[in-house]
Amino acid sequence: MAVTTPERERSALDAVPKQLYIGGQWVDGADGVFAVEDPSTGETIAEVADAGPDDAVRALSAAAERQAEWAGKAPRERGEILRRAYELMVERSDELALVMTLEMGKPLSESVAEVKYAAEFFRWFSEQAVRVAGRYQVNTAGQGRVLVMKQPVGPAYLITPWNFPAAMATRKIGPAVAAGCTMILKPAGATPLSALAVAKVLEEAGLPSGVLNVVTSSSSSAVSKPLLNDFRLRKLSFTGSTEVGRKLIEQSAAQVLNVSMELGGNAPFLVFDDADVDAAIDGAMLAKMRNIGEACTAANRFYVADSVAEGFTEGLAERMSSLRVGRGTDDAVQVGPLINEEQREKVEELVGDAVQKGAKPIVGGGRADGRGYFFEPTVLADVPDDARLLKEEIFGPVAPVKTFSDEEQALRWANDTQYGLVAYLYTRDLGRAIRMMEGLEYGMVGLNRGIVSDPAAPFGGVKHSGIGREGGFEGIEEYLETKYCALSF
Repeated sequence: MAVTTPERERSALDAVPKQLYIGGQWVDGADGVFAVEDPSTGETIAEVADAGPDDAVRALSAAAERQAEWAGKAPRERGEILRRAYELMVERSDELALVMTLEMGKPLSESVAEVKYAAEFFRWFSEQAVRVAGRYQVNTAGQGRVLVMKQPVGPAYLITPWNFPAAMATRKIGPAVAAGCTMILKPAGATPLSALAVAKVLEEAGLPSGVLNVVTSSSSSAVSKPLLNDFRLRKLSFTGSTEVGRKLIEQSAAQVLNVSMELGGNAPFLVFDDADVDAAIDGAMLAKMRNIGEACTAANRFYVADSVAEGFTEGLAERMSSLRVGRGTDDAVQVGPLINEEQREKVEELVGDAVQKGAKPIVGGGRADGRGYFFEPTVLADVPDDARLLKEEIFGPVAPVKTFSDEEQALRWANDTQYGLVAYLYTRDLGRAIRMMEGLEYGMVGLNRGIVSDPAAPFGGVKHSGIGREGGFEGIEEYLETKYCALSF
């Protein structure tokens, strides 16, 4: 896809609904509209419906009314709807990607990749819809039978973030549809268009009215509060910051909701002295710069063995300095803007703190030119222990490098965080690889690779990084309850 034209951009945006989707109808929001901004220019590109509390309750009513009927649908029928949605998303990947780039800022090539990744969750869970199974067995006394069945948990509230606006929606919608749950989707206010486009795809794929309801809002709390306090809601799935996740867990306690939480990360990237350094640099670029560094899975701390640190740091700096920064609609651009000025200020503050404490900027270190919220790809060396960016999630194109002397120290530093989403390590020693994978306190580990995300694998973390798993065989379990029936005859 070459540099886009204003006409093509407007056409892609015009094709996306801007209203709420409730009970199979596109309707206006009670609170008017709110603006969606292009982070590469700061300009408004669309206005979408702004839902209020009453809209949220209407969406839950639509979901609750449809729940029993939807749960009774044949698993094959649910799976075929997801399969059609997968095919439609792949067919429209260029248009969906353009919308994503316009509202979120990532380069078009990454947006296309995300749309295809997002579609894969529909394909994967279309295949899992017919594989929900229980068990039947003789009880231990031999006088009765044990019947265990899996049933949909019920209406679910899905809250998605701005950084992967399509994939985070399909990763939740796919298993909910496959399991037989109805749902209310609340996308991030910064990036509602991709979620609305996904809803339109599902509507065209034949998803019955009321199964999926979408409420876009400038105030998450305004729509979340009445839903979390309503007994008809039985499930909450949230992807976002740990701070917000904690509050939602507290609020969900009143109705004892089934919760899934995919929260913050502080991923270590370990390079040992026996690693293939060139391969490690390739992996570091993927782990750090995917999505402009605005990813919970982004490598946040680079711990490199003393003997290979100089070569790794120089190689990484060379690669980072060659990246082209600009508006993501240009095919030649590799690094787009951060999502907003608040995020850029946070990245700038973390870099400034590290430099003030003694870190050495090898490349980058400040704001990049442009009307939008751009920040230079940055590599920092000699990062001190007390630098905030070793403890806090950066969410930007900044790679802090710190050297270690032995395996024990590397593992101790890697685990020295409240987070536990993903860790990366590069080594050619099989014994070390196994020791590290077993010792790392993370829900996911990438060995000699910089990307771990896969629709067929369970995604999620431990400690303050979350509860539950998305994707894989495990993903559909988050939307199922286990019922035990004791039989005598």
